[in-house]
Amino acid sequence: MAYETYTERLDYLLELALKQNLKSIKQISEKFNCSESTIKRMLKTLRNKGYNIKYCPVEKKFIEKN
Repeated sequence: MAYETYTERLDYLLELALKQNLKSIKQISEKFNCSESTIKRMLKTLRNKGYNIKYCPVEKKFIEKN
């Protein structure tokens, strides 16, 4: 995957988490046409950049907690 594509996807993942619209890893992996493992690595990258992205089992989606 090209660097530009990767960073655009990271930005999109972050935007979804901030808007609380990231419902499942499977959903986003299908949208990006990549594996669920890739999405997990991308979420880990965002966490390493300081974003506190967690899965909320009550709301059944990923959210970014400030």
